[in-house]
Amino acid sequence: MIIYHLCSLYRHIFRPNLKKLKMSHSTREVPWGIQLLQKITDKCCPRLHFNRELCYRASIVFLTYVAYMSYHLSRKPISVVKTVLHQNCSGMTPPPDIDPSNRGTWCDWAPFNGTDSNASQLLGELDSSFLFSYAVAMFISGFIAERFNLRYFLSLGMLLSGIFSYMFGIAKSYNIHNLWYYVIVQGLAGVAQTSGWPGVVTVMSNWFGKKKRGLIFGLWNSHTSIGNILGSLIAAEYVETDWSLSFIMPGLIIGIVGFVVFLFLVVNPGDVGCTISGPEERQQNGRTYRKLQNRVANVDNSSNVSSETDDTDIILGEEEVQRRLTERTRLLRGNAPESTERAIGFLGALKIPGVVEFSLSLFFSKLVSYTFLYWLPLYISHSNQAMGATLSADLSTLFDVGGIIGAIAAGVISDHSGMSATTCVGMLAVAAPMMFIYERYSAYNLAVNMILLIIVGILVNGPYALITTAVSAELGTHSSLEGNSKALATVTAIIDGTGSIGAAVGPLLAGFVSSYGWNNVFIMLMISDVLALVLLLRLFKHEIRKYRSSRRQIRIE
Repeated sequence: MIIYHLCSLYRHIFRPNLKKLKMSHSTREVPWGIQLLQKITDKCCPRLHFNRELCYRASIVFLTYVAYMSYHLSRKPISVVKTVLHQNCSGMTPPPDIDPSNRGTWCDWAPFNGTDSNASQLLGELDSSFLFSYAVAMFISGFIAERFNLRYFLSLGMLLSGIFSYMFGIAKSYNIHNLWYYVIVQGLAGVAQTSGWPGVVTVMSNWFGKKKRGLIFGLWNSHTSIGNILGSLIAAEYVETDWSLSFIMPGLIIGIVGFVVFLFLVVNPGDVGCTISGPEERQQNGRTYRKLQNRVANVDNSSNVSSETDDTDIILGEEEVQRRLTERTRLLRGNAPESTERAIGFLGALKIPGVVEFSLSLFFSKLVSYTFLYWLPLYISHSNQAMGATLSADLSTLFDVGGIIGAIAAGVISDHSGMSATTCVGMLAVAAPMMFIYERYSAYNLAVNMILLIIVGILVNGPYALITTAVSAELGTHSSLEGNSKALATVTAIIDGTGSIGAAVGPLLAGFVSSYGWNNVFIMLMISDVLALVLLLRLFKHEIRKYRSSRRQIRIE
């Protein structure tokens, strides 16, 4: 009797809906590269079957990782090239035709060939042109990302980023010395680069649920540090011979990666008939609820009759069927229905608990991180005159090595404890004294410099990475949104946009403060670190109270 009713239910309700799902797939856009792969496999390997969802997830991780790595790779060269745009010419032998009055600046690149303080200010303004444009455009970028196809959005942004990087590099070939040219190119590059972060975070969150999100995003977030390292190494390879190639080569790389993203990136699982495995959960009144499911499994296959379906998730009260397929599933299948979610507004996103605190904290955390990012090679070369531009750039990559470790460590601790704010507060509390130690003892010898630089990288980039990835994704899917995933790009843009304002302020202030001594720059960074910690104290206290309450409840039970 039960089997009879189930068959009737399938025949009258679910089979017509499955036909609709298959018909809707033809109207959905699938990336050209995926369509080509499907045609090739259908023609050459018709019997080839594999775990479709696993392959798609692997491709998403790879494509978003390489994409954002390329974004950072293309923005890193300016910090390396600074050391040759303005350098100490007194220790070099000038050409015979150089005017004696210009012997102190003959090797500099105009318009950065003035005094040390003037050149530092101009280079700081160059950084700020990029970073302020990035910060302002980031708020707009989040709204655009929610309303347009993210594959087009990312691809176009990467192509434009490559073009502007190329334009900065050819300034040397065409002997351009107008300051406004560099300022405008950097500003436009900052606008183009805002397409990256909201896009990749939203795509990753579409494909991966909340389980172990801190660890997954911690590992994935290493793309930032890997991009910085590769960008430094590529720029350092050409900086002393032809610094234009330090910009042209990264521009070429990000353009190629953008084209690959256009061909193969699948933004939503539903676009190719996949579903996020595992039942969805929602929080209400402190309790966790799951959607009611009725699983019909193929438990008997002794008759050697192959079935394409392992189980069917039936969500009662809705006319929807999600078919989970086996490892024998082909590359493309029917699609899910259109989403009816609406994009959230700016004020609505600010009302989500924790968004304001984490945004302001990221302002100061990113101020510290980006000051290191843009000024560390120059600081190393100034603190140790024996190190040239190439060695200073290579040594600065250890800060990003520490950043990789810090991002993973912060993600693991956050996953294990469930306390993101507490994790950030702990790392920020140790970061300030470690920056003081680095400023005092980094010039002692090379080994000490390397060790301290890695430790500082761990402590500075750990909280920054956690807030911009796992915390942003968590707040973008907060229970107060009632499952509306459309808020994710806006929340991510608000948090990272606020942080990007700090990223713009930091290098600009460093350019001015460094003329009064590098020790004052480190004082500025330590104060910023403490302010980032203070802004999270309310959330820190809330998490501690919640932890103590849960411990007492466990003892009572």
